[in-house]
Amino acid sequence: MKRKVAVFRTNLLAISETFIREQICSLNEWGAILVGRNKLPDGVDISDLDYKLIPIFGGRFFRIINYLFSLPDRRLVRTLKQGQFSLVHAHFGMDAVSIWPSVRAARIPMIVTLHGYDINIYRWWWENGNSGWLHRFYPKKMLKMAKDPSVRFIAVSNAIKKAAINYGIDSKKIDVCYIGVDTKKFKPSRIPLEFRKKRILFVGRMVEKKAPLLLIQAYSKVLEDVPGAELFMIGTGPMLKDAKKLASDLKAPVKFMGAQNSDQVLQQLNESRVFCLPSVTAKNGDSEGLPISILEALACGVPVVTSAKGAVDEVVINKNTGFCVKENDVDDLSSSLIKALTLDDASRLSENALKDIDSKFSLSYRAKELEKIYGNVARN
Repeated sequence: MKRKVAVFRTNLLAISETFIREQICSLNEWGAILVGRNKLPDGVDISDLDYKLIPIFGGRFFRIINYLFSLPDRRLVRTLKQGQFSLVHAHFGMDAVSIWPSVRAARIPMIVTLHGYDINIYRWWWENGNSGWLHRFYPKKMLKMAKDPSVRFIAVSNAIKKAAINYGIDSKKIDVCYIGVDTKKFKPSRIPLEFRKKRILFVGRMVEKKAPLLLIQAYSKVLEDVPGAELFMIGTGPMLKDAKKLASDLKAPVKFMGAQNSDQVLQQLNESRVFCLPSVTAKNGDSEGLPISILEALACGVPVVTSAKGAVDEVVINKNTGFCVKENDVDDLSSSLIKALTLDDASRLSENALKDIDSKFSLSYRAKELEKIYGNVARN
């Protein structure tokens, strides 16, 4: 009989969190049940998954009291006990902090996957109340939780592990386990890179750390050397309006495509020459962990130009599987994009990327590594 893991996310599931669904579906030795507080109406389709919703009891006052004094949620405790779970796997530090009292009360070990903002944002930013009064206590609660012997952490890249150590989490409690990519779905199309339009593809939320404005500035420079170059940008967010205005001011013919599902992203990858994610460190410290979009691009054989901390030198090897650029350097970014668009041997980068993806980052391989971590934590 398979051991059971409760995979927790407060909201099931944002469209950008397809990787959680895929990770659950790829498990072989463990049976996973998705547990959350709310089901998003326009989120990832989870109708074929086993999931449970446990809304928070009471009004805002009770939620505040429970959070401040780290009180367990009796209904969640009961669900975890009755479900006979061997393990709880919480995605994102903030979600883990919110359910830790209940998991502790149920006497079940917990793994917390740290993805990026939950460990990269500076402590002072939280403590100054920038994310709301209640979240001022997040750093303190995170570090208290980290001292619990029954809690361990997964970092989605070595860069995230380093950030967690700097935050104050014991390095011995952190395993690095990359998010895998579905190589059966994301694979090279029949159109060789050399025969595609000189199209640059961006996939990500329109937020500071994704640097959409920087990319548009670089694209306007690319057009001077590569007049037929295209830029397609997938995603929405608070900076979308500014991005559209900048493109208009620069007379750069950017195609803004809004939110797209994974099938639509795949279609665009199969028609693009280059994938670009010019990530930067935001003013509050927020930066990338390891964007799944980069892994999907590499799995499709599309060269990547990026400055994402979790990808540079870990996943994207400069001039081998793509181009690594300096943060906030529009000249370096535009120069690398021009090189990527005009390479005579673009297929070499594509072939190198596919070797790395197959050997290190496929969903099936990463699932086996994750299940090893599950087994070790459950035994100990």
